[in-house]
Amino acid sequence: MLSHVKLASNRERPRIAIIAHDGKKADLVAFATFNRSRLQEYDIVATGATGDLLRDKVGLDVERVTAGPHGGDVQIASRVVEGDIDAVLFMVDPLDKHPHDPDIQTLLRICNVCNIPLATNIATADVLISSPMLQEFRAAAS
Repeated sequence: MLSHVKLASNRERPRIAIIAHDGKKADLVAFATFNRSRLQEYDIVATGATGDLLRDKVGLDVERVTAGPHGGDVQIASRVVEGDIDAVLFMVDPLDKHPHDPDIQTLLRICNVCNIPLATNIATADVLISSPMLQEFRAAAS
């Protein structure tokens, strides 16, 4: 099923990228707080304010990149292409306009092209982080 997912073998834990539009940040904080122990099993990369919230409000260790509208979504997409990201949780606000929509679409397309698991809402994110498959693929890549 996910046999084509590329995992960088130089890491012991899966690395997930977490991004949330402003209208979904509160939902993400609630999700991350509820799932803190599970999320601690992953290396986390997050864009701008999302990374700050995960660190300051939830207490997670986070590698922070630039804010999404300033290139952070593209930074994450680049790392997906390089095989450095194993899954992406992107809490998209579909009811709001985003001036950096081309960057958002690039990230979504790259995840699909590279066959990287992608969750764009809380329900799918919960299923993704609960799946033993990311841990199993990490063990197989090591």
